Parts: sequence; C-alpha cells; structure tokens
Amino acid sequence: MTKLNGIKACAFDAYGTLFDIHAPSKRVASELGDQAQAISDLWRAKQLQYTWLRSLMKAHADFWQVTGDALDFALGAHGIEDPELRERLMGLYLELDAYDDAVDALRNLKNAGMSTALLSNGSPAMLDAAVKASGLGEFLDHAISVEEAGIYKPDAAVYSLAVQHLGHAAEEICFVSANGWDACGAAHFGLQVVHLNRFAQPAERLPGAPKAVIGSLAALPDLLS
Repeated sequence: MTKLNGIKACAFDAYGTLFDIHAPSKRVASELGDQAQAISDLWRAKQLQYTWLRSLMKAHADFWQVTGDALDFALGAHGIEDPELRERLMGLYLELDAYDDAVDALRNLKNAGMSTALLSNGSPAMLDAAVKASGLGEFLDHAISVEEAGIYKPDAAVYSLAVQHLGHAAEEICFVSANGWDACGAAHFGLQVVHLNRFAQPAERLPGAPKAVIGSLAALPDLLS
C-alpha cells in the first residue's frame, strides 16, 4: 500500500462501500428461502449491467428505475411473481444498513478536518433516504448523484462532479470504492483511489490503478494521515 499525499477531501461510493446492498434480501430471507443470496447477487449484477448498458445506449434512467428493473429481472429469473414482496424489497433499498466500519472511519476523517462526500450512482432521493436511515449524515458534507451528469460511472463526467463540489483538484481528492471497476474509473480520471476490497476480488484488468487496497474502512484514516 502507498500512503496518499496532499489529500484535502475524501469521496465515497455509496452502494457496497458504505451501505450493505444485500440487507434487503437478508431481511426477507425467510420468504425468499434458499434463493435469497442468489436473488440478491443477480439483482446487484443486473443493476450494474443496466447502468453501463443505458450509458452506452444513451437511454438514461435514474437509479431508482434501474434498481427496480434489475429486481424484476432477478425475481423473474427465479420464478417469483409477488408484487407485494417486490415493493417491500424496493422499500428496504431505501433503508440500507451501513457497514460496521463506515461510521468510525467517517467520524475519524471529520475529526481530522477532512471534507467528505458521497459520489454515487444513486438518485438524490435514494441517497437522502440511505443517509438518513444509516445515520451517516452528520459525517458527510455532500451527497453527489450522477443525475447531475446524466450518465453513470465510470464515465469521466461523474468523477468530475467530485472536483466541482469539493472544490479541490482531482489529485487532492481521495476516492474510495468497494467496486474494482469504479476504483479503476476514478483512478483513470485522476483521483487518488483506495479500493476497499471487502469481497476479496481479483484486480480488475482495466485502465487506472488504485494507490492502495484495503479490506476494511478502519485502515483508511492512517492512509491519509
């Protein structure tokens, strides 16, 4: 790992980085049965695929619609037709749990005087709901949505939003993501990137490389000190 120098602000991906994307399926696991994890995994996979495909098709829709479309695919792939369950899962996506390491890491950064932000595919309403439900609001200065750019990560226009909102040059901003492809995209743009490798993923074969790879947000403050 390499320490990041000259950092004045820190931006975080939201889903999978600060917020547990599998929490909704866990909460209704008794109804989904032994398909619960497979449904959750497919929901997430299709959610990301649809952001990339819509960006390529120039057919943008906000993340709420994309999330619903992905859920419909995942449920359909497992032979589930239950409108009430579908609505419950969507509602739970607005109440995601924060990972255990998120609060302490953000608190430590704020206590050190660091500006903080979300930089997320989520729509403004989704981010607002997630921040309130998780209790992270007091540790975040900005919640930046791709809706301002009208395109999804890893388009450079999205990472440029961090520069605009935080008021610092790209090389003065640390970006943290649990998604390897997102980490590559941000590094390729010019941000200093930490890949939070929560799930022991192999390194992506894409342009742009993170400065550091960590397994928990607990390791982040020391990298920036």
